[in-house]
Amino acid sequence: MSQVKQVGLLAAGCQPWNKDICAASGDRFAYCATLAIYIYQLDHRYNEFKLHAIMSEHKKTITAISWCPHNPDVFASASADSLVIIWNVNEQKVVAKLDNTKGIPSSLSWCWNAGDAVAFVSHRGPLYIWTISGPDSGVTVHREAHSFLSDISLFRWHPKKKGKVVFGHTDGSLSIFQPGSKNQKHVLRPESLEGTDEEDPVTALEWDPLSTDYLLVANLHNGIRLVDSESLSCITTFSFPSAAASVQCLAWVSSAPGMFITGDSQVGVLRVWNVSRTTPIDNFKLKQTGFHGLHVLSSPPKKKSRSSQYPTKNHHTSSTSEAVPPPTLTQNQAFSLPPGHTVCCFMDGGVGLYDMGAKKWDFLRDLGHVETIFDCKFKPDNPDLLATASFDGTIKVWDINTLSAVYTSPGNEGVIYSISWAPGDLNCIAGATSRNGAFIWDVRKGKMITRFSEHGKNGIFCIAWSHKDSKRIATCSSDGFCIIRTIDGNVLHKYKHPAAVFGCDWSQNNKDMIATGCEDKNVRVYYLATSSDQPLKVFTGHTAKVFHVRWSPLREGILCSGSDDGTVRIWDYTQDACINVLSGHTAPVRGLMWNPEIPYLLISGSWDYTIRVWDTRDGTCLDTVYDHGADVYGLTCHPSRPFTMASCSRDSTVRLWSLTPLINPLPISILADRCWDDIIGNTDRAVESGAPPLLCGKVSRDIKQELEKLSGNPRGKKLRWFSECFSPPGGSKNLWDLVAVIKGQDDSLLPQNYCKGIMHMKHLIRFRMSRAQELTTVKMSKFGGGIGAPSKEERLKEAAEIHLRLGQIQRYCELMVELGEWDKALSVAPGVSMKYWRKLMQRRADQLIQEENDDVIPYCIATGDVKKLVSFFTSRGQLKEALLVAQAACEGNIQMLPLSTASGSSNSGGNNTDDYNELLHKVSKELADWYFQDGHAVLAACCHLAVENIELAMANLIRGNELELAVSVGTVLGESAAQATHYALELLARKCMAVATWDLAADLLMMIPDNKLQLVKLCAFYPGCIAEINDLHEKCNLPDAEECMRLAETIQADGDIFETIKYYLLSTEPDRALPVGIQYVKEQLIGSDWTLDSVFPYLDLLSYIRTEQLMLHQCSEFRNELLILCGYIGALLAIRRQYNSIVPALYEYTSQLLKRREVSVPLKIEQLSEELDAWRACTQLNKSDDELPCTPPSESQRAVYSLLVSRIQEEPLKGMVGPDCVTGSNLPSHSDVHISCLTGLKIQGPVFFLEDGKSAISLNDALMWAKVNPFSPLGTGIRLNPF
Repeated sequence: MSQVKQVGLLAAGCQPWNKDICAASGDRFAYCATLAIYIYQLDHRYNEFKLHAIMSEHKKTITAISWCPHNPDVFASASADSLVIIWNVNEQKVVAKLDNTKGIPSSLSWCWNAGDAVAFVSHRGPLYIWTISGPDSGVTVHREAHSFLSDISLFRWHPKKKGKVVFGHTDGSLSIFQPGSKNQKHVLRPESLEGTDEEDPVTALEWDPLSTDYLLVANLHNGIRLVDSESLSCITTFSFPSAAASVQCLAWVSSAPGMFITGDSQVGVLRVWNVSRTTPIDNFKLKQTGFHGLHVLSSPPKKKSRSSQYPTKNHHTSSTSEAVPPPTLTQNQAFSLPPGHTVCCFMDGGVGLYDMGAKKWDFLRDLGHVETIFDCKFKPDNPDLLATASFDGTIKVWDINTLSAVYTSPGNEGVIYSISWAPGDLNCIAGATSRNGAFIWDVRKGKMITRFSEHGKNGIFCIAWSHKDSKRIATCSSDGFCIIRTIDGNVLHKYKHPAAVFGCDWSQNNKDMIATGCEDKNVRVYYLATSSDQPLKVFTGHTAKVFHVRWSPLREGILCSGSDDGTVRIWDYTQDACINVLSGHTAPVRGLMWNPEIPYLLISGSWDYTIRVWDTRDGTCLDTVYDHGADVYGLTCHPSRPFTMASCSRDSTVRLWSLTPLINPLPISILADRCWDDIIGNTDRAVESGAPPLLCGKVSRDIKQELEKLSGNPRGKKLRWFSECFSPPGGSKNLWDLVAVIKGQDDSLLPQNYCKGIMHMKHLIRFRMSRAQELTTVKMSKFGGGIGAPSKEERLKEAAEIHLRLGQIQRYCELMVELGEWDKALSVAPGVSMKYWRKLMQRRADQLIQEENDDVIPYCIATGDVKKLVSFFTSRGQLKEALLVAQAACEGNIQMLPLSTASGSSNSGGNNTDDYNELLHKVSKELADWYFQDGHAVLAACCHLAVENIELAMANLIRGNELELAVSVGTVLGESAAQATHYALELLARKCMAVATWDLAADLLMMIPDNKLQLVKLCAFYPGCIAEINDLHEKCNLPDAEECMRLAETIQADGDIFETIKYYLLSTEPDRALPVGIQYVKEQLIGSDWTLDSVFPYLDLLSYIRTEQLMLHQCSEFRNELLILCGYIGALLAIRRQYNSIVPALYEYTSQLLKRREVSVPLKIEQLSEELDAWRACTQLNKSDDELPCTPPSESQRAVYSLLVSRIQEEPLKGMVGPDCVTGSNLPSHSDVHISCLTGLKIQGPVFFLEDGKSAISLNDALMWAKVNPFSPLGTGIRLNPF
């Protein structure tokens, strides 16, 4: 199992170079970065798009993608290395590949008329058609489409008319081909270009979906035309509000006939048009930067239909005698807002999904890098800020908690190879470029403040700001010089090398020492305190150029270097020698990083796409990470969060990793309150070979010093500080702030950024109020406008005016409603009665909810209809909004208006504080569930803590396998979390058994008050020699093995089965426990009144028999019976805990064992399949799957299921019900796609390998399996330990 855990991903932006780089199909959309394709998929439950997969196989820039029109799982991509690939999205794999396409395919599209054929074309043609499979597979050339006079910018097949295709050229002309009629080459240039040789490229082309001949064409400067491809005439020329506007992309809106949208190339303005008008109907300014691509999602996301708690009878019947038809959209409204979602790609790499109806972003991924990221560095005084430098000429600074960009540099610097933060809180970054020298960028002011040009136009590969002397900056360049200068540009040293210099690094212990890596394969060390320009030391040994060099922060005089020979070498400056060579990478090494706490841990990244973790004491590779899709360039971590690493790559992503699993059992030793010597050590002790990991860095020393200053019992502080040091970003700080609030800490001690995270319920409204006051000063600007109204409206208006003058206010209101003029109706409705006004308000609210319009909010709040509003927000996935409203209602800010009627009393009692409190808890649980299934267990726990639901908060941490954090937090919270803390300690003890730290496991179990049985299990499973076994027995206050044997025999005579099993397991002949226990369980199962809780404790205890005892030949029959019984009882436990993904697998496992092995157990295969079918039939009713109408369970199935339920009973630990979901479960991985041997499906997220080293299951399934059935799914009798 991989030790390094991926915990965060910064996706790349969309490339701004080629035309067809975004595509959509059904509930997915895709866009291309330079080398990878990002696929987002709609999560129907929460109604949001999630990154589903990253496909990377192309080695050069991707030029186009096209989704298959008749198979939503398949799409094609082409790239600059003359390669076309067909992908299957579902299986995330390449289906077919065509290399050597004779020229670079600049545009590509599926042939609409053929099942699986893809057409592609390079700049001047011809058009190639590749039939992927079948008898005619291979590449053919289109008979007519070749020898063009102008380059092709894009082409489009006609979706309805077979074989018809149009090409747009860079000179502004079109070429149209269709079978059976004359081809038209280079026709229909914009009129103003006729007779000139000016170029005005076609930027967009789309066939009108409702006609066979009409075509919408956009030219960059001459705007948009609707042309007829038959008569070759222009039907309409559309005009823009300003002459400066130019169109970059356009798309038809399939849900609104005759409507299309365009994106401007200069500024991000989205315009909505209808073919019947020459000017736009509506304009939205979405961004400062221009559009690059547009794609309308054909089926806008389906909103989940929640069964509303309100009666839906005759919504639109008025309270007068006459029924009024439901209000229809007026023509003006119907015209201005096409429903639907648009995928928007911008020139700066931004990608988003815009909801045109609601005029808001459903999702916006702003400011991603669009090219190779060469370097990444954490800000010295803030571990939450990470700077990245890219080939695209920008530096961006990210907040790694929210994974969003906070600052971006002005750009246009050429390629930026390297960056270095100024020391401390100076807020400046030095950058090194390929042609424009080096610069210093002031991050806060957002401008360049200094430039260095000593290297001329030569590329600077590395820049390093000295952290011991903040006035000095070093650069090294292809001109062979390493130059040291002061920040005001005064050159102090110029060190000449025989060839290009690629890397330099300041020593962390001596401010005057710097090392360099050179193309001549050597590493050099220079000493600045002398005037000599000769190196102090030269290290030779690499067989190819040396790139980066890094001094160890903890071991004086030790440095490492990475080279193109694929090795990393460790040098000892004091011994003048290479003390280790780390071999394993299969390509040049780039990223290098020493861990700032564990002196022997070194991490390297390479052009072989991997990251490797090394133990430099003996040169072993501890782990290899395959998740990047291209060369890994930069690796970095922050000294105060030493086990969170960031990496960046040519795949344009930044990824965050947790290294904590590499240092087990250190975090557990801290929980068990071991002495400082087991936790913190000096470097010499830590680098002895075979020594356990010890913390030797600054942050651990600082924590120790701070704790020694505190009086009393600083245990809580110790757990918090270490937990923040070990935990990756994304909620652990937030969690501890909430724990502090619950423990009654003074609010003035809360950190500044507390209000940005999940706040405790008592603060939520207060902080939001002050935020609102800040915002009142900001002016809002708005686009929009409609068109004139037809005459039927005029007549109705006139009628309404008359009714009004006759004092018939209610008729006036109803007519106004029919006209869609709700505001007028509502403003006079109180003149009829308050009751009528409220009814009208509710009708308006219901209508807006159906239209999913945000304007519903004031109506619900004015009528005090909190539940309707909360369910409106919840159904749209706006859980944070729902929480805010529920909290406001709880605090009594939203009043239910009393009805001035005799029967008013019936209504007012319904919405008291208890109701609202229940609502608040319900909403925060929804929000927590959303975070949890998204792989953010810690944030989910924060949501529960915010409303002081400690039980569920702890359960979320345990189900997310954040066991150390759960124990730390539970210990601090005390009594209220005790039950869950004890369960977490039990699971952690199992984790310790896996890494054979037995005494540590015992220490953990000693922290549980009623721990006798747990200690028995630990001792029973301990595999030492008899003397060691007796030592552990003594530590756990248990009699020695011989004494246990005597006890077992005595107790067996008394007939206490449980105690007999216990003492036999602890004795010298543990296998004698098996027949006793198994016989008892079988007798129980034959009877009719057994329950899960009457059998499970016996099997659980038996499962702790030592593995080597269980494997003995004489035990094979008992072993098989034990495995089968554990499998069956495990399936029932999984049903109890709703581990739905593994219930079928557990039943299947039990049946397979029953089939294959000779056993006599009271279980029949038929009975098992009957139970499974009954479970499936009876639980599908609770699911809201829109896909299949489910058949109701039969009477016999109901009977079987109700018997099962009566045996299973309730789960004692309330919050543990529901599937496990570890951090990073939803992050797409680039490494090999593994298929789960339990479900047969592709594993998303972390993978767990079973004991044969080949079979894989998802880590989530492994955790759930191990909690209900201790034995491996392979049926070997080996215990499963994924914790």
